[in-house]
Amino acid sequence: MKRVFRRSPLGPAALILPLALLLTAPHAQQRKSRVGFVDVQQVVAKLPGSATYLKLSQSSDKDLKAKQDNLQKLAAKASKSRSAADKQALAKAQQAYVNAQKGYQQRLAAEFRPLSGKINAAVASAAKSNGFSVVLARRVAAQSKLVVYANSSATDLTPAVLKVLKK
Repeated sequence: MKRVFRRSPLGPAALILPLALLLTAPHAQQRKSRVGFVDVQQVVAKLPGSATYLKLSQSSDKDLKAKQDNLQKLAAKASKSRSAADKQALAKAQQAYVNAQKGYQQRLAAEFRPLSGKINAAVASAAKSNGFSVVLARRVAAQSKLVVYANSSATDLTPAVLKVLKK
């Protein structure tokens, strides 16, 4: 009688390895990841030492809005008249807007740097203690349309972050 099955060069490990993988796969799939959201603006507003950053942010928003309104007026005027002077005024205003925007971004980044360390540490602490594995900024997620639906009562980590910051 002939032998139908051949012995594997790996021996019994060739049979045990696939069985072990099959047994561990369901456990790996059962691990849940929780995604949370933090309203960073709310946290910054309640953070001690954020007054300078908030004032700068408000004044920069106001100034850039005024410059943007002026740009729209100049663009409309330049498109109607098509004069070289109006086109030059528009180009000059556009350059002034870009320069102001860059300047504000640099100043805001410098003012936010010390705040961001405190906020990031508080978010990490609150996320770990509440079982969240991923935390997103609420405004960024909403503006980018990254999140279609989220149950805010189950995903809002902002109160926990504020509680950590108060300690």
